[in-house]
Amino acid sequence: MHRLDALLSHVWMVRTFIKHSEELEDDPELNDVQRTLYDTMLALGTAWKEQDEAAYVRQAKKKLSKLRRATDDFTQLQPAVSTHMNFQMAARSLEQAVSEIEDVLANR
Repeated sequence: MHRLDALLSHVWMVRTFIKHSEELEDDPELNDVQRTLYDTMLALGTAWKEQDEAAYVRQAKKKLSKLRRATDDFTQLQPAVSTHMNFQMAARSLEQAVSEIEDVLANR
């Protein structure tokens, strides 16, 4: 649970970056990505607060396919949205974090 939460902190930072970017205003697909990232984090909040590892892992597994889809969407959208290094690194960060989350959950 603690490893997943550490990886999800990267997801949260990417979500925050996207949410506060000017590009979000002009791109509904980008907005969908940040909403999905937020929804994932929100869904895990209660289990984290209660330190209920079984519920946390169960909910993380439930949200994983949507998290992966949002990650794939962002990495595909990113070059069209912005080629700025901040966007490139956000896409790389999100991809790396989600890949590691998948690895952790595959072993649970």
